Parts: sequence; structure tokens; C-alpha cells
Amino acid sequence: MLAALLPFLTVLSAYGYVANVDVAARVTAARLLRRHGRMDAATSARTPVVLYEQVEIASPAEGPPAQEITVVDLMPYINSALEASGLRDGSVNLISRHTTTAITINEWESRLVRDVRAWLLKLAPPDDRSAVGTTGAGVGYLHNDIDVRPDSEDERQRCLENGWDVHDPAELQRWRDQEPINAHSHLAAMLLGSSECIPVCDGKLALGQWQSVMLVDLDGPRKRTVGLQIIGFK
Repeated sequence: MLAALLPFLTVLSAYGYVANVDVAARVTAARLLRRHGRMDAATSARTPVVLYEQVEIASPAEGPPAQEITVVDLMPYINSALEASGLRDGSVNLISRHTTTAITINEWESRLVRDVRAWLLKLAPPDDRSAVGTTGAGVGYLHNDIDVRPDSEDERQRCLENGWDVHDPAELQRWRDQEPINAHSHLAAMLLGSSECIPVCDGKLALGQWQSVMLVDLDGPRKRTVGLQIIGFK
């Protein structure tokens, strides 16, 4: 079982990452590398691959965020990056870089996308004050009480770190004015998850016939980015 980790430990060791993990992992890595040699005969002729890029997904429409739910098929981006990397065996890791987007694996089909939107809005109905909310529905979230935010030192510090001087009353109001009423978008993103890891065998993604990796935007329309990492061997 542990021997199956050898190719990845070898990649991590080659790039100096093994030294950064905990003591137990370093002991395991050292034991495996001693037992099997730094690389076995098959692996020694192969080139390690560790790549990371941010994939930009264009906004599907103009205008400010309006809590629209859209689904983007990431397969063209993934296949292009995989082909360019030359990876034969390893994995592709993807992560959403936003708190109102999610990464998921399922069937890419237009009517199913509409079903997903309806299902998510039932599970996390929008605030009455949201662009997609229903007046008088009685739905409200604390996160959307923009007029009292930021109400913690942590949030104030995050605002400052992101260029908003919320100690200045005029700047504070500008920050509040641009904040969307999107608590339900955050909650839906938590339901779906923010990352996926797909094995690569013989240069092919180990996905089923109807599976696609998709980005679900829960607070669009916006330009979005996805983190894509490729790791393994050519």
C-alpha cells in the first residue's frame, strides 16, 4: 500500500517538498525510498512534473454580480493543460479561488444545469433583499446585514488587507455599496465543495464516460479563476 505512494514521494523529494511535511511522513518517505531505491528502474528514466496555473473564466455577461447560477465545463481547459504538460501518470488538482464558486464532477448537460440551479435555490433560498430573492418570502441571512458590517476585528482587518480603508466613513460606505446580498451563494458553494483531484493514467484523465469537471458560479455574472495543478511523471 505504502509502496504505491513511491512515485509521488519521489516527485516531492525531487522538488524538496518532503522536508516540509510532518516527521511521521518524512520517516515513511525515507523508509520507502531506502527500501525501493530513490527511483526504481522504470521511474528513473521519467521526468517529474509539478505545474500550477490559474485558469481565467470569462464572465458570461456584463454587469454587477446578481446571484445568477451558471455552470462552466472545465474539460477544455484541463485537457489543454494536460496535453501541454506531457504528463503520463499522476493527477490533476483543481480548486475554486472564490467563496461563491464550487468545483464538482458530474454530467455536463444543459437541462441538468437548470435542474442544479433550481435544486440549489431550494436548499439555500435567496434572501428577500437579493437580486434573485422574492419580496415577502421571509428569508434573511445575517451575512446580508451589510449596514452593520464589518462587525468584527477579523473582518475589518480583511477589508484593510484588500484595499478598503473601512476606518474612513466614505470608504466604508463605498465598501458596503459594492457588497452583494449573497449569503445563499456562499452556503450553496459549501454544499458542493471547492476542489477535485482526478487521477491521470497513461496520459488520460481517469473519468467515467459521462463525467465532466465543472465550475459552478453561484454569484454571477463575474470573471472567475480556477487553480489548476498537475503533478506526476512524463
